[in-house]
Amino acid sequence: MPLGDNLKVHFAGSEQIDFSMIANKAGVNYFLWTCFPFISGKFGIKGYPITCKNLFPPLEIEKFATHSIMDSGLFTLMFGAHKGKRDKAFLINWMEAMAEFVITNGIKSTCVECDCQKILGVDEAWEFRKRYRELIPNPIINVFHYEDGQVGLDRIIEFADYMAISVPELRIVKPKTYKEDVYKLACYIKNRKPEIKIHLLGCTEVKMLQRCSFCDTADSTSWQAVNRFGRILGNHVRTIRPEVKQLCTQAVLETMKACNIEPTAKRLDYYSNYYISAFLHKREYEKAAGNQD
Repeated sequence: MPLGDNLKVHFAGSEQIDFSMIANKAGVNYFLWTCFPFISGKFGIKGYPITCKNLFPPLEIEKFATHSIMDSGLFTLMFGAHKGKRDKAFLINWMEAMAEFVITNGIKSTCVECDCQKILGVDEAWEFRKRYRELIPNPIINVFHYEDGQVGLDRIIEFADYMAISVPELRIVKPKTYKEDVYKLACYIKNRKPEIKIHLLGCTEVKMLQRCSFCDTADSTSWQAVNRFGRILGNHVRTIRPEVKQLCTQAVLETMKACNIEPTAKRLDYYSNYYISAFLHKREYEKAAGNQD
């Protein structure tokens, strides 16, 4: 679907529907969520708990989001809390579980592919890439990784309608030059195929968003740092004035009621932090990359 003529930052971690509903109340319209907790049980992997048991997050998000992206959950399997050795058979089953989840539940979100280059290699990743396109009707984001190289990059550009640059990966591989590398990569992709959509995967830096505002989408979990780390745009959460929190009380209460969450004073404060953080981050992204409506 058309997303406008500027980069739209998708607020990640939105599979926790209480968080994404709060962000939407604060004016956020773009979300990224992962299928990981919804399919991991099939593999004997205990996913993290989803807060609101009375709501099915993917379909709820699609009700209020202008656009949403479903991530594959592979990062968690490769590098996160559930990292471990994964062979081709496991990854085929994971991809098929992703596809079954999409089809069975009528998911309309754009889907990130099963980008398995780091585990199986570039050639095997192409098998997965082509197969996933056969399995689901949704728009798919194909991901460029460092090991794809120049030949692989050109091949993905030719194949894809929508592709992603893994910003965290480049930050690790080329820490001194990754910002310039991301910009040059994005320029190269757009110049080679102007109609292609580009997603900046895990791009949390406002200056990078500003420079790459000609891209289409990005995602960030920075807005959740307010309760994870007690920080909001570089300031401590204690700097939020009580009267500011009072302004979002009604929106917070409405969300808690929809999620069957008891409105204790502690929880009101907790969710107010998310509302304010979402509002302020959206404003920062608008300054850097333009309209986020």
